[in-house]
Amino acid sequence: MLLHVVHETRYQYAPSVDNAHHVVHLKPASRAGQALLRHELRISPEPAHQREVMDVYGNSSTFFSLQASHDELIVVADSIVSTTASSHGLDADDFIARTQLPWEQVREQFRYRAGAAYHSAWEFRFASPYVPRNDAFARFALPSFTPGRLLPEAAHDLMERIHGTMAYESNSTEVNTPALEALQQGKGVCQDFAHIMVACCRALGLPARYVSGYLLTQPPPGQPRLIGSDASHAWASVYCPEPGKPGAGHWLDLDPTNNRAPGEDYVTLATGRDFLDVSPLRGVIRGGAQHILDVGVTVTPIESLPVK
Repeated sequence: MLLHVVHETRYQYAPSVDNAHHVVHLKPASRAGQALLRHELRISPEPAHQREVMDVYGNSSTFFSLQASHDELIVVADSIVSTTASSHGLDADDFIARTQLPWEQVREQFRYRAGAAYHSAWEFRFASPYVPRNDAFARFALPSFTPGRLLPEAAHDLMERIHGTMAYESNSTEVNTPALEALQQGKGVCQDFAHIMVACCRALGLPARYVSGYLLTQPPPGQPRLIGSDASHAWASVYCPEPGKPGAGHWLDLDPTNNRAPGEDYVTLATGRDFLDVSPLRGVIRGGAQHILDVGVTVTPIESLPVK
C-alpha cells in the first residue's frame, strides 16, 4: 500500500519567542515491511541552522534552531511510504514458526550474566523515564504469562487484556502521565496503552520498546475506523528470539489500543524506550510565555507516486 502522510504542527506564541532550539522525529522509518519513498520537512520561519542525524536507536531526527524573533512556528512533515501487511517483514505463520520459545526461556536469555555478549535488545529491559519498574505491572501481566506459555501467545493475550481493561478517553492523561497512574485509573490514550504494555513486559524481564507512528485516516470500505487516526499513534513491540540462533530474533508489534497487530494501514515513525525518546517535536524556547498548539495528521492511500 502507498500511503501519503502529512503531519502539521503549528504553535502560536504570546509574547514572541526570541530564539528556539528544537528536535523532531517526523521522518518515517525504512524497516522490514515499510519503505520511505519520499520525505520533505518544511519549517517556517526558516531555521538559521538545521541538520539531520541518526539517534542512538537508529531513528532519523532533525535538529533546527531559530535565532530571530517569531510569534508562530509551523512544521510540516510530508511523506510517502510503501507498507506491507506485516510490520516485521514475515507472514504470520513464518513469524510464529521462528519464535516458538516459552517466555521464561526468553527472560533467562536476557538475565544479566558477567561476560555475556551484547545484544541490542538489552536496553529495552530496563526502566525508563515514562516506564518505571513497579510490581503492579508484573501482577497485571502474570495472568497472561502462565508457566511454559509461548512468548508471542502470551504477548497477544496481554494486549487483549489491556484493551479490555483500559478505556480509551481523550484528554484523560497528560503527555508526561506515568504509566502506573494510567493503569491505576483504568483509562488513557494510545501513549498510555503502549507504555503499560511495555512496562508489563519489562517487569517480567522481557525486552519491550515503544513505537510511534500513524494510522490510515480513512479505512478501506467495510473496515472500522481505528482509534488514534488523525493524530500521532503509538503501540508496543516485544522482542522474540529465534530458537537455536543466538542473537537472532524479531520484534513483534502489537497495538493494545485497537487490539490488533499493525499491518499495512500503519506507518512507523520511530522506536525508543518510551515517548520521551521519540517525541514528534520538543525543544527549548526563550520567550513565548503562552502558546496555542494545533496538530493535524492525515494518512491517505494513493495509487502512485506523484510526479515532482
